[in-house]
Amino acid sequence: MTITTTTLSRAAGLAAVAGGLLFIAVQIKHPLLDAPFTTTTEYAVRETAKILMAALSLIGITGIYLRQVRQTGVLGLIGYILLGVGYLTILSIQVIGVFVLPDLAASNPGYVKDVLAVATSGTPIGDVGRMQTLSQVAITYIVGGVIFGIALFRANISPRWAAALMSVGAVATVATFQLPELTQRLFAIPVGVALIGLGYSLWREQRTAAAQAVTGTVSSPLDPADAK
Repeated sequence: MTITTTTLSRAAGLAAVAGGLLFIAVQIKHPLLDAPFTTTTEYAVRETAKILMAALSLIGITGIYLRQVRQTGVLGLIGYILLGVGYLTILSIQVIGVFVLPDLAASNPGYVKDVLAVATSGTPIGDVGRMQTLSQVAITYIVGGVIFGIALFRANISPRWAAALMSVGAVATVATFQLPELTQRLFAIPVGVALIGLGYSLWREQRTAAAQAVTGTVSSPLDPADAK
């Protein structure tokens, strides 16, 4: 199979769709996070899915950005960088959640509880060290989502409703800091839907372009030198 920019763009579109679907799926019936829950199979499955979600979403927004890099300009670049850093931070936090926290749950449940409190915008009782800093860096996900959505909306290449929903969903995340944990998870749905819409649009556009290219090649006139 020949790797082309069209193929990579279609793959990025599918990655964004998959990332959005996972973002929504992991929120469904999500239990409250506590130290005992980190030792369960369900926790491992959900957190691993979040790692995959962050990776796929990062690939997806990269393809979406590169498709309209000229149209989005400096605002798009800033939004993409901040949102990309946000997804990388989320991925890092989830890796720690899967491979580190379960081992500490038995020996140091208080620390695990505090880390989970930070992850859900709560207030830790003790010192969680650099995990607090890492969690604060994740704010770039919110700021980047807002700016990236605005840049896409202005470019008017991707569906404007999806671009607007990304910005609105990111802004709404700020309001969840004072809400119960389970209620917070409902606010992930708009961003997930936005990713699905943006990714599907990119995939469909590139699929149509590839089909038109094939049709044009097949229907092109024969070279007179070959017509004997």
